[in-house]
Amino acid sequence: MTTTTTPSAAARKPPRRVRLTRRTLRGMPAPRYPVAYEPALRVPAADGSALVADHYQPVGPGDFPTLLMRSPYGRGFPWASMYGLAFAEQGFHVVLQSCRGTGGSGGTFALWHNEAADGQATVAWLREQPWFTGVLGTIGPSYLGYTQWALALDPPAELRAMVLHSGLHDPHAFFHSGGVFHLENSLATTAALLHQHRGAWRFMKAIARLQRTQRRVARTLPLPDACALALGERVPFLRDALAHPDADDPHWVGADVGRAADTLSVPTLLVSGWHDVLLDQALRQYERLRRSGCETALLVGPWTHNSMLQQGWPRVFADSLAWLRTHLCDEPSVPPEPPVRVHVGGADDWRDLPDWPPAETAGQRWYIGADGTLSRAPAAASAPVTLCWDPADPTPSVGGSTLSPKAGPRDNTALEARDDVLAFTAAPLTEPLEVCGPVFADVLAATGTDHVDVFARLCDVDERGRSTNVCDGILRLPPAGSTPTRVTVAMGATAHRFLPGHRIRLQLSGGAHPRFARNTGSGEPADTAQRFARTTVDLHPDSALVLFAAGR
Repeated sequence: MTTTTTPSAAARKPPRRVRLTRRTLRGMPAPRYPVAYEPALRVPAADGSALVADHYQPVGPGDFPTLLMRSPYGRGFPWASMYGLAFAEQGFHVVLQSCRGTGGSGGTFALWHNEAADGQATVAWLREQPWFTGVLGTIGPSYLGYTQWALALDPPAELRAMVLHSGLHDPHAFFHSGGVFHLENSLATTAALLHQHRGAWRFMKAIARLQRTQRRVARTLPLPDACALALGERVPFLRDALAHPDADDPHWVGADVGRAADTLSVPTLLVSGWHDVLLDQALRQYERLRRSGCETALLVGPWTHNSMLQQGWPRVFADSLAWLRTHLCDEPSVPPEPPVRVHVGGADDWRDLPDWPPAETAGQRWYIGADGTLSRAPAAASAPVTLCWDPADPTPSVGGSTLSPKAGPRDNTALEARDDVLAFTAAPLTEPLEVCGPVFADVLAATGTDHVDVFARLCDVDERGRSTNVCDGILRLPPAGSTPTRVTVAMGATAHRFLPGHRIRLQLSGGAHPRFARNTGSGEPADTAQRFARTTVDLHPDSALVLFAAGR
């Protein structure tokens, strides 16, 4: 017997601004249902706090599954139109809830600490709703991915599918990786957590402040003072993140919810971009889910964290909708496909793969030469190349995986003209070379100090000499002194085709500021350092760029 879902007496049309914003979304499927809207529903948390949620409800014949989104960024723009209204039009109840202490929800927001319990309390509330059919999915980007993983630590029986758009699972790895504090991204995220749930105007003012103070922030030490200047206040969770750089510090106990993937059986779609700040976390999630035997799929596009929900939204929405219909509605909308789909940079092409990283790739070593060359054969015995770093004039960051509008692929030509940047370049290719998989620099380094970072970047140099970044990474070198030590600088992953006539380039420097907090060279803790000391690194000719070439 087919039932008809009718809205409650309190329901109304979605707000006009939400409907107007929805109309601006291009490449979207036609709506299947009209949508009713119940605002500001109060969901009791375990401690009695009221968690506020909006309910977007399809109206028409049928019983509809439910999508849960738990967000610290408010329930307005862009979530209401892109998720609430757009997915309700396709036949899903969408519950968009503000995390505690945000968007009118009670309690105090504490980064990561309450998401598991509050998620479970919300599912308990859903069970009491007359429109809830017992079929539940979760969806959302960034921290909304973290709330999904927190719920998946003890997945409720109703949970049938998850969709993570650039989802976070490890806060420590977001603030720190390679032993270095991620200054620029930490400030942008903190501004969003503090202000986005308070409305677009407050959020835009906070972003404008970040931009207006950027140069002063880049010159300010110690780092807590720089953060306070950028944000207009001292933020406890950011101060704590700065003060606890070690992942094993008790401060981070319980923060990493990625362990949920080790035992999960809920079908999970992962979406990311090659220049996404959370790409490494998405790839780690995929690896753990595949190892546990969970049904999973991975989509990686030519996107940054922000452009995935802008230029990439039509494809992201379509793949997400197909996944949810398959697993929540028993309505497969497309034939079964390989579990991995990636965009190949340089070729502007898409590739379907059976797994990630693809098994058919083979490692290639490209060795540095003292004359600035990069070649497949090790250089003849020669003196090491010296990399210099002056924290008073730090190497600037250009493009890459940031939350800035200037993120992603950028022209590195001016950057590579600096004296503190080394560029090792291969001869022009005579045939295309497609790399697909992790990228890293295998570096044999000696330093005169224990306080040195190495930033490594893969670039594609075209026939005109324009050098465009592909992927990169940073590492704080372990204490070694003057004895050469071999270290691996993880540079993320990519799928990229270097075209004939193009050249492969390995770029090395002592940092990328303010994307990463500069190493002051003084040996002082990062959160209290105020003294500068110049440093050098000797790079021996056995150092190499390691790529994995596709077997095509």
